[in-house]
Amino acid sequence: MDNPFVAQAALALLADNPRDALRIARMGLSLCNDEPALLEIAADSASQLDQDTDAARYWQRLGELVPDHSQAWNGLGIALQRLGAVDEAEAAWRRALALLPDDANLHTNLGLLLAERGALAEAEQHQRRAVALAPDSAPILTNLGDLLAHDSPEEALASYHTALVHDAGFATAHCNLGVLLADQGQATAAEAAFRQALALRPDFPQCRVNLAQLLLRQGRFDEGWALHESRLALAWRRGEVPAPHTTPPQWQGESLRGRSIIVLPEQGYGDDIQFCRYVPWLKSLGAARVTLACRPGLTALMHTLAGADQVIDADEGQAQLPQHDYWTVALSLPLRAGTTWDSIPAPVPYLHPDPARQRRLQALLEADAPAGTLRVGLVWRGNPRHANDRARSLPGLATLAPLWAVPGVHFFSVQKPSPASLAVAPPPGQPLVDLAPQLGDFADTAALIAGLDLVISVDTAVAHLAGALGRRCWVLLPARKADWRWPEGRTDSPWYPDLRLFRQTRHDDWSAVVASVAKALEELRAK
Repeated sequence: MDNPFVAQAALALLADNPRDALRIARMGLSLCNDEPALLEIAADSASQLDQDTDAARYWQRLGELVPDHSQAWNGLGIALQRLGAVDEAEAAWRRALALLPDDANLHTNLGLLLAERGALAEAEQHQRRAVALAPDSAPILTNLGDLLAHDSPEEALASYHTALVHDAGFATAHCNLGVLLADQGQATAAEAAFRQALALRPDFPQCRVNLAQLLLRQGRFDEGWALHESRLALAWRRGEVPAPHTTPPQWQGESLRGRSIIVLPEQGYGDDIQFCRYVPWLKSLGAARVTLACRPGLTALMHTLAGADQVIDADEGQAQLPQHDYWTVALSLPLRAGTTWDSIPAPVPYLHPDPARQRRLQALLEADAPAGTLRVGLVWRGNPRHANDRARSLPGLATLAPLWAVPGVHFFSVQKPSPASLAVAPPPGQPLVDLAPQLGDFADTAALIAGLDLVISVDTAVAHLAGALGRRCWVLLPARKADWRWPEGRTDSPWYPDLRLFRQTRHDDWSAVVASVAKALEELRAK
């Protein structure tokens, strides 16, 4: 017997009403749970509603029932990638490509996933094949441009421009062109590209964030902080912050006198360390209770921060959310405080080492570095999952080899996780001691940094920690995609008075940066 719900669900989906289509399809599947037409409608509707777990389940079942259904395997790949199941997503797309080897969309989807996994050569093969199959597709040309932007920026620019020739109204191409132009130092052209993208698609959170970061880097705070709030739409979709219109509401600057507020973690450890400085400011507004929720690795360290009535783990923070009048995230507080370069709150240091931990680690430092030598901590790589890690991290410890020639310096690795093997061994008499195994959390790292004379680090959480502790730190920055919080054209940081910035002058060339650091290290040693 024909399932009577198929036609109704199909009409709802055709009328651009995926919620009703999914409801009707589910009713039909309750009568016949293996009806392919209903499974396809349910999967398509769930995907449109961002219900990826259900979408994956429906696509999977459809593929099992109809093994040569290429759309089922493509849809399954999309849903699984959104869920973070990249191995399974790759398998689904490869199965779809086996059925339709000349489908441009399948090639570009697989190429995007492979790029995410770091298989860049194979990703490029698939993206170029996709362009060959669909040379007038603006989305596919844009995907190729995104892939080439790091290593072949001129070809990437050409790909974006070609995409816009075919579809001048494709906002994503304008936005991603803006990112590349900003990376090349063409700030005015980048801003124009971002604004064109937003004119075409005002509700484009990632583009609003891109423009915000460009403006913040230039010190244009009024518009920059407001636009930066768009990142919360992206964070909500990833499940990292409460949903809009939740209870309690997000704090929007209302009076806190006699009220309670909880500050939730967002983005990376470095962000939490940098912006926790606003917690004392929140307390100064008259809040009866300020709760700071943080990732477990930061909990002990954050107990040294003033202004928090309670410091708890992030999981406990979600459970305690209903017990507060408002919630916020630390990166939203500069907007509420009206922060400019001249009004950054909290004197440095605002975080402090634990004395007992400091004594334990100081003994290790003294055992390896006798009195009178300079003790320098090194961090040469960041989190490999960071979107800009290819640009911000050093290729390896060998890049810092010129530093070994500076006499009277002992180097200590603060690199986490501890490297299994070092890319280069310092010469005899100039050992690099790996203390990372002694560091269980950021409170341990803070105690270690307190005993060092200097930290040399790429742009990662340890640099922020050294800055928050008021310790001397030299930060190595890439020529492209340097983070917005390090102001253009400056070698100092308004956020941390003891930080000094060393910037690449050429993309992917760290030699001049390290040479400058070596010279500065010699000067510091001579003092």
